[in-house]
Amino acid sequence: MIPRLGGRAPAGGLDGLAPIVPELLRQQHLFWTAAMARAEALRQGAHGCALPALWTAAMGTPLQAAASDAVDYAVDAVQRNALFWDAMRQAGNGFIEHEKRGCPPVLVFDYETIVDGATLERPVNYALVRIIAPEGYQPADPALRPFVVIDPRAGHGAGIGGFKDDSEVGVALRGRHPVYFVVFSRDPMPGQTIPDVTQAERHFLSIVAARHPDAPKPVVIGNCQGGWAAVLLAATAPALVGPLVLSGAPLSYWAGRPGRGAMRYTGGLAGGSWPTALLADLGGGRFDGAHLGLNFESLSPGNTWFRKYYDVYDDIDAGSDRFLTFERWWSGLFLMNREEIRWIVENLFVGNRLVRDGIKTADGQTLSLRNIRTPVVVFASEGDNITPPAQALRWIADVYRDEHDIKSAGQTIVYRVHESVGHLGIFVSGAIARKEHTEIASLLDLIEAVAPGLYELSITGTEAGAYDVALVERTMDDVRHLCGDGVEDPAFAAVAHVSEANAMAYDMFVSPLVRGMIDDSLAEAGRKLHPMRLRRRLVSDDNPLLLGVPAIAELARAHRRPAPPHNLFRRIEAECAGYTERLFGFGRTMYDAVSEAVFFGIYGWLAPFVPKSEPTATMANAAAQPPPEEVMPIEKTALCYQGGYAEATARMLLLVARAEGGVRRDELQREKALLATQEPFASMSEAALQELIRTQLTIVETAPEESIVTLPKLLNTMPQRRRALALVRQVTGTDETVAEPTQAMLERFCELLEEGSDLDAAVAA
Repeated sequence: MIPRLGGRAPAGGLDGLAPIVPELLRQQHLFWTAAMARAEALRQGAHGCALPALWTAAMGTPLQAAASDAVDYAVDAVQRNALFWDAMRQAGNGFIEHEKRGCPPVLVFDYETIVDGATLERPVNYALVRIIAPEGYQPADPALRPFVVIDPRAGHGAGIGGFKDDSEVGVALRGRHPVYFVVFSRDPMPGQTIPDVTQAERHFLSIVAARHPDAPKPVVIGNCQGGWAAVLLAATAPALVGPLVLSGAPLSYWAGRPGRGAMRYTGGLAGGSWPTALLADLGGGRFDGAHLGLNFESLSPGNTWFRKYYDVYDDIDAGSDRFLTFERWWSGLFLMNREEIRWIVENLFVGNRLVRDGIKTADGQTLSLRNIRTPVVVFASEGDNITPPAQALRWIADVYRDEHDIKSAGQTIVYRVHESVGHLGIFVSGAIARKEHTEIASLLDLIEAVAPGLYELSITGTEAGAYDVALVERTMDDVRHLCGDGVEDPAFAAVAHVSEANAMAYDMFVSPLVRGMIDDSLAEAGRKLHPMRLRRRLVSDDNPLLLGVPAIAELARAHRRPAPPHNLFRRIEAECAGYTERLFGFGRTMYDAVSEAVFFGIYGWLAPFVPKSEPTATMANAAAQPPPEEVMPIEKTALCYQGGYAEATARMLLLVARAEGGVRRDELQREKALLATQEPFASMSEAALQELIRTQLTIVETAPEESIVTLPKLLNTMPQRRRALALVRQVTGTDETVAEPTQAMLERFCELLEEGSDLDAAVAA
């Protein structure tokens, strides 16, 4: 057997090296020990301890300091190199061990399996697990709204939503909510399709509802491509789904602004969906998620191919643990069936059919996002180059005519756009979890009290104190400003037509030949040789050339002499690192610019020859609806007179929010508490309360003046009027916190309801 330091012996074929390897290791150890001793002597000499006086006189203090810095830096650099490669070796070992274990979820929390999708009538490689609150957390309250997290199956494994304590899962657990997670295994079930997965997830939600009969419908959080999975659930099973949270989730794949979001051109430049079919055929009918991982890395090469590793090297004493923890998830690469990846690419990436009502369910029904009747919260970031805000938000403008259409549909949509965090930071950043995810979770407890409409979530303040949270009303023009106006859509429609033709040709002429040449052993060999796997396996204990790395790293750790941050050469190194990263970024920017030019040079020319697609029935009906201002005045006046105390109070709260241009969280908290305890609201079902709010919102939007002056008619006794005024005052808060427009609206209520007014004259005016 071959002696090993810090690792296991490589398997097979190395017995002939056994006599010389121990001597090689001994010589390496002696060499590094001597090198450390010589470096220490030089370092001491450079500090003036052993330098000849002539040197000191000739060179002077500045050069002496530079020489000292050079020696300190040399020692530090050698040690950091040894420790860096040991960290890479550990990452490679972790990758191999993770694969041997079948790539289990990387959740930091313990969990128990509730339903295994492999046991369903249409088996899938998904499962529903319940997160177990760790020690130190209060137990979950089964009567509180459950949280269900759906992670992306886009090349990597499940668990990123519960990757650390400060995460979506941690936030929900601290709020005592029951938390469930949809996980999946590495290998799909034979014949598994995306509709099968959606059906399984519907079953999972029905199980969650059955386990919490006294709780509201569960929150469903969709991360990245888990977002469109959550949307499919909400559109096909609205009775099971509570509020939706879509974090970094791409829904409008054609959306974007010129000069940004170059990933949307990939399908067109590749000629459509046929390359994914080819890769799946080369994989023996299974598509390797490593292809997606490599594609994601290439979007930001300066970060993923240089900065990520340089940061480990730069801060090797503290940064390696963080890197190794993340690498455990990033290096876990998963597979999809050929049918699954083609469904995703053809319906979403290339076809953009989700927002165009172009997807049919198993029973032949059209899947429309207008069927979603639950509030939707969208979280995106300007720093996200995988799901830029345009792809996360443009579906709103694609599905609804304007903000009035959203209100008429009784829908509530809230969005939050971070200014800088990257795609993965949306899920793994502790700062994002403590701020955005925490405040979004607190909002979900109140969101049913929010009137239908389009809002931006405003979070101000610092983490040291309580954040000020408000929902600010927005218009569809605000969304289009973030997302672009869609003038490039004809070019992407041309891509969809070209893709269909190319896919048909591939399936007829090429696919049968490729399938006939590939067997399981060749497919598995191809997966092992993929760069995403091979580069990790090469830097692991499976590589005999790294036998001495653990001993060298231990030696460096024992004699660690980090150079101080002000060291001249450390500063030069940092500048060079920044320059290198920018060079990578410049190369990617140039590539994106050329890609965009080529894309529109080809498909912009083809677009006029592609037949324009007709709007779907759902979207055509929405477009045919008259805008609110075109509703007949006599109808508006008639609606204004209908109702009593409940209608008047709800109307007053909506008028106050309209005057303020939104609503603050503290107002929502007070409103929810009052409506839950005061009659007649406390006795209303959730559906009845929502219908009341929706009706009064329609009145306020279509007839704002009449909705005010008719209030005395609905509140025809002084006790009713004073009771309604008192409730509204309690919701808006003290005079010091009330904005000027809100105060003006309250004063008008008082004039009408306390001092009285000539109602008929007011309506006529």
